[in-house]
Amino acid sequence: MTPDAPSRRTPADADAPARTSAGDPARTLALLWRDPSALPRRGPRRALDVDTIVDAAISLADDEGLAGLTMRAVARRAGVPPMSVYTYVPGKAELLDLMLDAAYARMDRRPTTGLPWRERVRAVAEENMALYEAHPWAAAVSTLRPPLGPGQMAKYEHELAAFDDAGLDDVTVDDCLTHLLVVVRACARDSIEAHATREQTAQGDEEWWAAAGPVLERVLDPAAYPRASRIGSAAGEAHGSAHEPAHAYRFALDRVLDGLERLVEGRAGTAADG
Repeated sequence: MTPDAPSRRTPADADAPARTSAGDPARTLALLWRDPSALPRRGPRRALDVDTIVDAAISLADDEGLAGLTMRAVARRAGVPPMSVYTYVPGKAELLDLMLDAAYARMDRRPTTGLPWRERVRAVAEENMALYEAHPWAAAVSTLRPPLGPGQMAKYEHELAAFDDAGLDDVTVDDCLTHLLVVVRACARDSIEAHATREQTAQGDEEWWAAAGPVLERVLDPAAYPRASRIGSAAGEAHGSAHEPAHAYRFALDRVLDGLERLVEGRAGTAADG
């Protein structure tokens, strides 16, 4: 796993806020679950299906980010007239739900049966980081109102199982999973942005420091900022940059797991005392 190099694409979508469940909820859920009532009837001018449109949209977003995701561009990628896309999907809001749910459904899921809960939870983190490596646009989508399709539900079911036998109540299990996924998503976004910065500036961190370092040494008084000077220099020398996303992800994941372990052990101790 190399979270510092998740994709060849740039996250232009960071400037275009996007969220799931922004369309008509009833129509979206019907489409997500492929309810026949929500699907267009096939005919001579409807040679495609919803899945083909979703695949075209995912391919487009993978290449151009969410900023390049328009219904016209999706139609062009699918090879159909622009207005025909609307016979399959009402609009971009519903399409985004379908895209993310499809990405969830296709995630690789590591077999973890028989492993300790901590290793199962680590696998969940790695699976989500892999999702963002494959589809950087997914990290830019707010899922506070999740899409609630079959892909989302399968993902949620799988991830909750990582906490089986940890001795936590249902609400705490959901809290723990949410905490883990929030941290992974934040690390993924940093990784994506770092990759984009290198591409957009055609300059690596070492080159940037080579230009900025001498100026900083000239203007910065270490006596005025002793901790920043000492610790910043040590960290920069250790990681080769002011912020190294792969290291930050590994450190954050270990700390999350350590914290969850203390929680699990504390609950176990309370149960034993009772």
